[in-house]
Amino acid sequence: MALNGTNLAASTSQPPPPPDVPDSVVVHMNGFGEPSLEAIESKLPVVYDGQVPLGEVVSRVVQACYAEMSEMAETLPSMSDSARKRKLADFVVAWKKQIVKLYAVAKWSRDADIVQKCMNITAFLMNQNRQFEDVIHGLLRNHDLLTSLDVLTTGSYRRLPTGIKKSILPPTPLTDEEVLRTLHDVEALIRYRLRIKEIIPVEMSKYRIADGRAFFAVPKLFEVSLSVRGGQKDDGWFFVNVEFLFNVGGDLTGMQEFPRKPTGVLKQHLTNEADARLAFYLPPPADQPAPPPGVEPPPIPKLPDDVVDAPLIRMYNFLQMMSMSYQLEILWFQANRLRSLGWADYLSVEMSRDRKTLTVSYWIRQPPARPPPPSRFKLPLVGGTLTISLVNTPDPLRAPKSRVLAELQERSKLTGSNKRPSDMVEGARWDVKWEPTIGALGVKIKAEDSFLRPEELTIDAENLDLERLLLKVIEKHTASIFDVFLLQLQYGTVFSVPEEVSVVREGGSVALRAYLCDDELVIVTIDPRTGRLNLRDTGDLGAAGRGPRFTAISEKINENPGMLLDALVRLRMNTIIELAEQKANYLGLVTFRLRNFSKEEQAKLGPSARSLLHIQLTPYPNHYIMLVLTDNEFRYALISVHVIADMYQSLVMDDIGWLEVEKICGRRDAIGEADVSLGKRKREAGAIASEVASRLMVPRFRLETHVLRELYAYCCARVAHTKVEQQFKANQIPYTHVYPSSPAMGPILPSSLKHLHSSLSQTIPTLCVQSADILSGSPAFEAAMPNIRVIPLSWWSTSSQQYAGERPPKVVTCVKLKNVQQPVGRRAGAGKGVIRPSKRIVYDANEAVVCFLSEEVEGCVQEFVTEWASVSKIVVIAREVARMAKEKRWQDVRLLSFDLQTVEFAYASDYTVSITCTDQLSANGGSYDLYFSRLPPSSAGPTQNSSGSQRPYNPHTEAEPFLHNLLSRGKLSQTLPALVAVLRSTVPILEVLEEIRAGATAPRAGDETPEIDTFAKAAGWWRVLFGTGTGHGLDFRLLTGGRVAILDACYPVFGRASPSVSSSPSQESLGLQPIPGLRHILAEAVKATRGHGRAADVNVGIVCGVGDVVTVGRKVWEGISRDVVGGRMVVKEGSG
Repeated sequence: MALNGTNLAASTSQPPPPPDVPDSVVVHMNGFGEPSLEAIESKLPVVYDGQVPLGEVVSRVVQACYAEMSEMAETLPSMSDSARKRKLADFVVAWKKQIVKLYAVAKWSRDADIVQKCMNITAFLMNQNRQFEDVIHGLLRNHDLLTSLDVLTTGSYRRLPTGIKKSILPPTPLTDEEVLRTLHDVEALIRYRLRIKEIIPVEMSKYRIADGRAFFAVPKLFEVSLSVRGGQKDDGWFFVNVEFLFNVGGDLTGMQEFPRKPTGVLKQHLTNEADARLAFYLPPPADQPAPPPGVEPPPIPKLPDDVVDAPLIRMYNFLQMMSMSYQLEILWFQANRLRSLGWADYLSVEMSRDRKTLTVSYWIRQPPARPPPPSRFKLPLVGGTLTISLVNTPDPLRAPKSRVLAELQERSKLTGSNKRPSDMVEGARWDVKWEPTIGALGVKIKAEDSFLRPEELTIDAENLDLERLLLKVIEKHTASIFDVFLLQLQYGTVFSVPEEVSVVREGGSVALRAYLCDDELVIVTIDPRTGRLNLRDTGDLGAAGRGPRFTAISEKINENPGMLLDALVRLRMNTIIELAEQKANYLGLVTFRLRNFSKEEQAKLGPSARSLLHIQLTPYPNHYIMLVLTDNEFRYALISVHVIADMYQSLVMDDIGWLEVEKICGRRDAIGEADVSLGKRKREAGAIASEVASRLMVPRFRLETHVLRELYAYCCARVAHTKVEQQFKANQIPYTHVYPSSPAMGPILPSSLKHLHSSLSQTIPTLCVQSADILSGSPAFEAAMPNIRVIPLSWWSTSSQQYAGERPPKVVTCVKLKNVQQPVGRRAGAGKGVIRPSKRIVYDANEAVVCFLSEEVEGCVQEFVTEWASVSKIVVIAREVARMAKEKRWQDVRLLSFDLQTVEFAYASDYTVSITCTDQLSANGGSYDLYFSRLPPSSAGPTQNSSGSQRPYNPHTEAEPFLHNLLSRGKLSQTLPALVAVLRSTVPILEVLEEIRAGATAPRAGDETPEIDTFAKAAGWWRVLFGTGTGHGLDFRLLTGGRVAILDACYPVFGRASPSVSSSPSQESLGLQPIPGLRHILAEAVKATRGHGRAADVNVGIVCGVGDVVTVGRKVWEGISRDVVGGRMVVKEGSG
């Protein structure tokens, strides 16, 4: 209602009122004011030619972008990394352009009202122009001469028709008081009719009266306003306005086409239909225009005498059906909108011809290109159907109280007992049915799971959302399918442990979660839109490479969903094997998934083996750790194989040894066990099966990295033991197993090798042999104690670790010596009693233990015997040297250095010899290497005594090829003293030879240096060559009994005493000539030794004692130098 000065008016034939004015009350001009600008603009025609609503443009752009993003979300995981980046870049560039265009359109839309107004004015002007043209070109009626004369004579119209007066001249407006009084009378009339006369449906019993109207509200259906035409008997009701009481849920895009308050054509249609139903039994109003000529109006139906008109019941039935049909149309629109958002290929929407039944089928599958084989289960092409029907019922669904109220109303308002209303309230309800297709996704769900409670399948007018209802049905269907899969998996053997597989519901989604291994689990979901099974991983690493594999598995499963159970089992086995392989690779181990074993060979592992992982022992290529994966646990075996020499290079298992990891690793939880047996999970006390508790449980197939490392080490140790035992058996050497914990064995390794110890050593026994068995036939075997330990090493470490920069030893053989020989020399002080003369020998003098290290297991026994032969002789030599100084009273014989590989001692004053042994097990008994030198003078500094300084020359070096053979002519206890005796006896000879050599090299005044050469002929035989031409020779020979013979070299020692000279000149140049005047020289030498020693002339030479060699030798050489060579002899200070 609006006031205009002091007047007001009510009409239903005026233009639409302002928003705050009731529909039946409009502004009426008295004719004295100017129309407002809004009223003028309302007269303009509205032109939408070429116009598009901005909301529709934005909606379509957003839908297109969303559809493309959804498609990318499905296709990107299967692409490579570069293809994904390129796809994303193209998407961003393309849609950036579209968004910029949309932004520009939104900017331009600010002037849309101005453009629209201009178009409306243009259309108005064009319409006026068309009307003028029609008038000009049309037929005009004859001129009204009488009216023209009246106007010319009187200046006014005297014969103006009444219709023109009524349409042009405004009526006298009512005052405000008259209008209010009239409305009050109308409201009183409405109240009277509703309380006394009109039969009101119980559903419309809640009403209010205001503004001359009655407002009837039916919850979740409509609110309608009606008014009366007058107070007479035949004055019926007329329709004013209606508002449908529903709310649209979900996406509101496009919902502007379904307003709650109808306007325009829709409202006009509702008004006409409602007025027709309200005045169905009433005569037409007096102001109703007559029908065109020739048109017969339909007869007005008449009520029987016992029937009372019930227009409000007809109105209720009409608006009830209109409201529910309206809601059904909205659901149909939402279903079709879903199809446009990517559901088109998987969702079908059908509306019945009477527009009362909506059928939605989901999970539509395309028929296969090729027909499936007969034996294969035929998958249905539809997952399920959701049917929403609007059903009419004879009687309305009323509560008992409502039925009683309806009966009381009829009794009170119907005056006669035989009276009845003309219409009955019709019932209407929603019938929502969900029918899952039998065998959808290859699963027949349980009968009790194929139904939903009626309260779950309801059409809520407060939230009209077909997508929500459809997703609820799909969620129920998905949960029912997964329940069947869950039972099948739990009844199997692989996922039989509780909570290894479960159905989870989070945020309205249902998924089947299956634990594979450790933190690895797979989530199986059903896409609500497509109905396709999808597998995804939520474990670590991602498993980045598992995406394509999961996609391939999903494709196969969707072709035949019955494969899901087998696929999960295979996936679990493969994941467990992959994790084990990953950890093995992390440790640097060589692994194989497949080896060329025949089926017969694989059958040796038992029928429960599902998957295998072969870990090759790097030191032993023909041995493998076999990880046998069964349904409930890991089984471990150590196998040895050999290759069959055929075209397939097949492998054959020679030996299979099953391993008990619990005993090896020393703890049950190492392989994922808890306080129960293998294959069970630990449960916390009082914990229920929940998400948190399930994540805290220890999986069955958990293989720790340190366990695999220890298992690999143990197997290497076992193989090493086996190979060592085979060597013992091949050499017929008896052995025993002694565990490290045995008191008889003591520590497993000497203290010097503690760094080679492992905590796993207690699980591996030590091999013990007797020295009499393994060293029988070896020299000096009596130097070892009876028990010898053979211990494999480094089987617990990887190949990359090194010991002292070298490869770690693999076998150590420990020998305890009977006599402790302390190391002597430079190395002895650095190791605190522990020396390592070579990379394969360690000697601990504190414990008198010699450890022999072998880098390879193969041949370690023979290597030890060889090394022992060398070491034992060096030990005997050192012992004998120490004994000689005491027993033979050779005070100048002393041990200088001893390190098991080399022994060095001084045999006379500063004369030293170093002895090493080689090839002691050869057929000739081995050999010795002698290195002669002399100690530096006592005045030399410490740097000269170091190993890096050059020692003085020892002339015995020239006789080394002859001297080392002396040690091989018997036992060392006999040959070594003999060698030392020879060396000590020949020292005076060497001094004389050194003086001769020094005299020959001394510079002379005016004379040339004589040609003199000295060299060794045998162990105790030296020769001096001098002279020119054929030359002469002087021999120094060591004889028995401490004698030395100085002889002319041209005479043989044995045989005839004649010079070895030939008469031929050519032979004379090759032989030695007798020394001229030798007899005279010998006589002088004998004469010089009288009173100082003993010497005897033997015609071609002289024989004297070892102590007189220096004196005799000097005299003989002085005579030779004077008479033959013409040189001189240089005598060293202090010599002689």
